[in-house]
Parts: sequence; C-alpha cells; structure tokens
Amino acid sequence: MIKIGTYFENYLEKDSFFLDKSVLLSSYFPEEIPYREEQIQEIANILAPALRLEKTSNLFVYGKTGTGKTLSLRYILASLRQIAEKKRIPIQTIYLNCKLKRVADTEYRLIAQLIKFLGQEIPPTGLPTDEVYNIFYKLIDQKKQMFLLVLDEIDQLTKKIGDEILYNLTRINSELRYAQICLIGISNNLIFAEDLDPRVKSSLSEEEIIFPPYNALQIQDILRKRAAKAFRAEALEIGLIEKCAAFAAREHGDARRAIDLLRVAGEIAERSGSSVVTVAHLDDAERRVESDKIINAAVNQPKQFQLVLYTLLLFTTQKKPIFTGEIYELYSNFCKRSNYNILTQRRVSDILAELDMLGIINANIISKGRYGRTRQITISLEETIIIKLKEILEKSLHLS
Repeated sequence: MIKIGTYFENYLEKDSFFLDKSVLLSSYFPEEIPYREEQIQEIANILAPALRLEKTSNLFVYGKTGTGKTLSLRYILASLRQIAEKKRIPIQTIYLNCKLKRVADTEYRLIAQLIKFLGQEIPPTGLPTDEVYNIFYKLIDQKKQMFLLVLDEIDQLTKKIGDEILYNLTRINSELRYAQICLIGISNNLIFAEDLDPRVKSSLSEEEIIFPPYNALQIQDILRKRAAKAFRAEALEIGLIEKCAAFAAREHGDARRAIDLLRVAGEIAERSGSSVVTVAHLDDAERRVESDKIINAAVNQPKQFQLVLYTLLLFTTQKKPIFTGEIYELYSNFCKRSNYNILTQRRVSDILAELDMLGIINANIISKGRYGRTRQITISLEETIIIKLKEILEKSLHLS
C-alpha cells in the first residue's frame, strides 16, 4: 500500500498542466471583457451622471447565466470607483447576491445587510421594519453622496420576499435630503419585470440592458485567451477548445460553464496521469459539471420547487412524455399525503418553466384547440443523476 506522504511528494515533483489555475475560476477578473463593448458603453452612459452626483436612472441588466452581466458591471463599477477616488467624489457601491441564504431571505435581513455595509450592526431580528429603515436612512443621509446598490439575482429576492421590497427601495430617495440611491438589478430571467406589480414597475422607472448569449466562435476566443494564461504550452489536445465551446454554445452561450469545463477537464487529466488534456477528459468533465449544476440548483431552491421536481422524478419509469395536468394531479396528491400546502396550477407551471430553463426538463407547449394549451414534458437527466437527485430531495423534504 502506498504511503500517503510518498503520494504527496510524488505529486509535487510532477509537472502540472496549469500555469495559473485562478484564471479559470469565477473570481478571476480579466483586464478586458471581449464581445461586451456595446453593453458596457450603454451601462457607462447610464451611470456616468453619478460622478456629478446627479440623479441616475435605475438599471436592470438581463441575460442568461454566463453571458457576462455581473463581470461587466464589476468592471464598470471598479472603473467608476477609481475615478471617484481620484477626483474625491463621494460615491459608494454596495453589491449583494440575493441568492445567498441569510442575506436576502427577508426584507429585514436585506436592510440589515446594507446597514452592516455602512459600518453599523443591528440585531438579526426583533426591531420593527420601519425602525430598521430609519437607521438605514440616517446612515446614508449624513452628507451629499451617491450610492449604487447592485442586487444580483434580483428575481430571487422578489421570489422570496415579494415585489413590495422593490417599491420600498425605489421610494428611499424621496425620504433623503442629501444622499441618493441608484438601484441596479441583475437577473437571468428575461421577463422578470413583466410580472411585477404595475405600481412597482412605475416606481422603478428603470433602464434595461440585455446581454445576448455568446456564440460558439466567441466562446472559443474567450477560452483561448484564458487557456493561454492558465495552461502550459501544448497541454491541450487539438480540437479540445472547439468542443468545449460547442458544449457551452449548446447551453445558451454560457461562457462561465465553458471555463468551468476546461478547468475540470484539466484537473481530471492531471489526476489520471495523462500527458495531455484530451477530449475524453472533457467528456468526463461535462458529465460531472452537468451533474453538479443540476444538484446544486435543486438543493438551493425553495421546498415547493423541490416538491414539484421530486414529483416529476416519480414519472421517470414512464418512457413517454408527461403532461402538465398529470404532474399537477400527482403533485397535489403528494402534498396532501405529506401535509404540504398545494400551490396553484399557474405557480406549478412557472416552476416547470424554471426547470426547463435549468435544462432539467424539456417542455414543449402544444395546442389542444379549444381546450387551450399544455406543456408536454420529458426529463433530460441521466439515470445516475436521477437516482442521486431523488436521494437528496427525499432527505431535504424529510421523506426518507
């Protein structure tokens, strides 16, 4: 049996495929963002008045996952902060990811996070919401200054709390004497604003920028630039970059997923003792990343989302398409037996649309003439992922 110490020594002596693996991590911040010049310029035009402490339009940025939304905004805000510091302009930027637990689960927690950013702590619960807002107002209104509040995954915020929070945030400026707030929302849901209360939409008065998916050639170029910094020369098999880009282009032009695939393929090749990262390693990485993506997405969703997904997985023994009505009937019966509240059929349809967007199902809308329309659904998962996902959901829903 090999001694673990000997294994680690041998590992250190081997040449690595990687020159700088951090280039392939989501935290990496590139010097330039290719194929997003038009969107970056549009956002800069909207936010530039903040440098004069003038009223700035609220901004919503839309696009599928991995289309460069958050990266572009980080790039713009970093540049804006640099100019503001140089010219001594009082601008502050606050970034919150609304998908993170205990950050934006409730209106109270969200405002408490903003207060914490401004250097003051309040109890995690217990104060009246009006009092929490008053503390926030006093902190930001001490002098003339501009706050750019970025809410990433803003659709997750309204899903958890409701859209009243957006109305309250947009009304803050009317309560301030000196400071101003500009609200910047980032969402993967292209029709997010359409479902907002008309009163909320009116108060937002937002500008909208849409980030289109990258195509396969653009992803190839992005990957080559990252790979040149991340890997040693001749570490990648010919054709690997092209296949990696094709995988990602198939998944809504997700450049982030392509970069993840390349990194995981390199890690798999390194562990296997191969002399080069091959297409076979990429295929293995694709299976692993797809499995991780689906499982992470399911685990981080609300219980009702998990219930609908678990109900769907119960149909996997069928070799034929499933219809929305069948799913809702089984879901309702399942909720009754398990003492869960039953959502409306429309809300279940919304969840099915989200599952379709995540690539967990394929949902085709078909017409039934005067009987309306329905979704014809097939599950797009391998058997191994279905088994693992069922186990995780049973544990999360306390069914095991």
